Amino acid sequence: MPMKKAAYLLVPFLALALLANQRPDNRANSQATPGSFGHAEQLRYRIHYGLINAGVVTMNTDETYANIGSQAAMHIRVEGETLKSFEWAYKVRDKFEAWVNPATVKPLRYAKTVRENTYYDQDLAVFNHAAGYLRNRKGQLSITAETRDIASAIYFLRTVNWGALTIGASKPVDVYLDNEVYNLSVAYAGKETIQTDLGPVRCLKLKPELVVDRVFKNKNGMTVWVSDDANRIPVRIQTDIQVGSLKVDLTQYSHLKNAFTALGS
Repeated sequence: MPMKKAAYLLVPFLALALLANQRPDNRANSQATPGSFGHAEQLRYRIHYGLINAGVVTMNTDETYANIGSQAAMHIRVEGETLKSFEWAYKVRDKFEAWVNPATVKPLRYAKTVRENTYYDQDLAVFNHAAGYLRNRKGQLSITAETRDIASAIYFLRTVNWGALTIGASKPVDVYLDNEVYNLSVAYAGKETIQTDLGPVRCLKLKPELVVDRVFKNKNGMTVWVSDDANRIPVRIQTDIQVGSLKVDLTQYSHLKNAFTALGS
């Protein structure tokens, strides 16, 4: 099993942010409609290849707002780590944090700490969307009004009303990572009920487009299922490999803002 690919899947949508195709400047002016998540939400996932568990992912929001300057902000944390039993092959301890405007899900501040085997990297960025730039340790970088980091992009995509789109329609999102802004896109692929660790879940099916010959061999090789209810929780992420597929599956949840009506459908 390709260990590097497993590591990329440890953080939901991380492969999307790192590996999706860069596109022309055709971004839509997206207005978030928060309501799919709130304070103290906790989501936990397992990454696995068949019956073999490789790691865990957690996605959490804090119980109360933080203060970033004079502005209230919601603190989001997305973390991934390999299991001890898997670390002979590849060890990962990754954390992505965002402090976002609760109304727009645009980041005010972003922090990244990545430990992968002997590799270690940190980043800290402060966003100024009104002025069109962010500041990080390398200086100043121009951004669009819709630029988000990895963590806030995940939560922003949960605010999209995917079910209102026609099959094949895509949603652009700009993602900042490692002093670059990537122009990404996610396509809506319809509805599907899938069997999960929690039982059957009615889902909306999404297809991020991937770059071939870097980690993934098929540009259509990743599928993301989000709950077809007001929460739009990422329920499963799956990517094809030469033999079988790697999956990230939701195993636990708590403090959802809305009833999990897609579960058990």
